[in-house]
Amino acid sequence: MFGRRKKQHAVPYNKTGKIPVIRSSICTGEQVAGFKDLASGRFEELMLIQNSDNLQEFLTRYQVEEAEIKREW
Repeated sequence: MFGRRKKQHAVPYNKTGKIPVIRSSICTGEQVAGFKDLASGRFEELMLIQNSDNLQEFLTRYQVEEAEIKREW
């Protein structure tokens, strides 16, 4: 009950309609990971990336390879 975290399962995403993207702010350097819809161009924010541990968590949670991720500014 207290002090135990549930294991987070991998959440699948539609690979045909969305691509993984990390958006970076030029001014502040803040990075947000999410998925961008190819048809509409809409970006869905999922995680704030503050360090490499957050990036690894995003990769494992959504079963994404680092080579698949595009960066946008």
